[in-house]
Amino acid sequence: MVPLGWAGSTVGLILTGAISLHIRYRDLAGHIYGKRMYFITWALQFLNLFMFNTGYLILAGQALKAVYVLYRDDGALKLPYCIAIAGVVSALFAFGIPHLSALRIWLGFSTFFTLIYVIAALVLSIKDGTNASARDYSIPGSKMNRIFGIIGSMGTLVSLGNTGILPEIQATLRPPAIRNMEKALRLQFTAGMLPLYAVAFTGYWAYGSSTTIYLLNSVNGPVWVLTLANIAAFLQTIVSLHIFASPMYEYIDTRYGMDKGNAFSFHSLLFRVGVRGGYLAINTLVAALLPFLGDFMSLIGAFCSFPVTFVLANHMYLTAKKSKISVPQRAWHWLNVVGFSCLAVASAVAALRFIVLHSKTYNVFADL
Repeated sequence: MVPLGWAGSTVGLILTGAISLHIRYRDLAGHIYGKRMYFITWALQFLNLFMFNTGYLILAGQALKAVYVLYRDDGALKLPYCIAIAGVVSALFAFGIPHLSALRIWLGFSTFFTLIYVIAALVLSIKDGTNASARDYSIPGSKMNRIFGIIGSMGTLVSLGNTGILPEIQATLRPPAIRNMEKALRLQFTAGMLPLYAVAFTGYWAYGSSTTIYLLNSVNGPVWVLTLANIAAFLQTIVSLHIFASPMYEYIDTRYGMDKGNAFSFHSLLFRVGVRGGYLAINTLVAALLPFLGDFMSLIGAFCSFPVTFVLANHMYLTAKKSKISVPQRAWHWLNVVGFSCLAVASAVAALRFIVLHSKTYNVFADL
């Protein structure tokens, strides 16, 4: 879970593609299965976005607290307070960005903030790992906890890698569609995924099983470098959160609250404050109430990424093609449907179990 701040937006195009993916995927499910499945898919997708936003607020709160601890480790500024501050900043940002196209310059800033985080985390981790003594790479906890941890990590990996298919949506905007799609996917799984795994593996190599969920809490280095990296992580999550919330913002604003041609009229601005502020208030409350970042990412994978990305996609293909595919192809897709359904259930159980255990260990609004 250490590279979540990076994984949220590798580049602006990947994140922006989420909007098109959600709309087209939902429409396709409705076309194949009917209106009921359209709304089920809609609910799963927006639950996915809501939980991602909750994870971003937790991450932003951890980054903000890390900055405070660098200068005053007196315990006065607790994690729930930092999450609340992150929620307020996210709301102010959401009020000032009326629609997705207004994010263009901010996507560049987001990529810049990402690079700062990745470079700082990599350099400081390598320095610590080179100078460190023997590390413990064993999986801590009882046998049962280790089993559930491995199962839960599957949901985490799926949720983090779920943006891998998003560039193809952007790539199909101009011909030749297939060639551009292939180029975009190659870029995502090379230049895109390399920093993600570099940060994750380098962090584990440097600190072993003692690595914290938020990697910058483990590294050692100049205070100004750590401050810069944490602020970059904080700001990057604000932009990423807005992108993942944009499908709901765009739909509600267009349908109910936006004056045509004037996004900053009193009515439009007041509507954004009410709707977006209310949504982020709920997000912030959930994030502060249960600030277990790793568990939330596992839950996202179990409830949303597994069903929508793997189960539904394979079943839609089977339903659409029907008798047009061979027996081996049909068997392969059914294997995916059943197998990923089982993984989704197992991962959900593991994630919920860890949330319950952590809720018993820590009070609500825990200062982790």
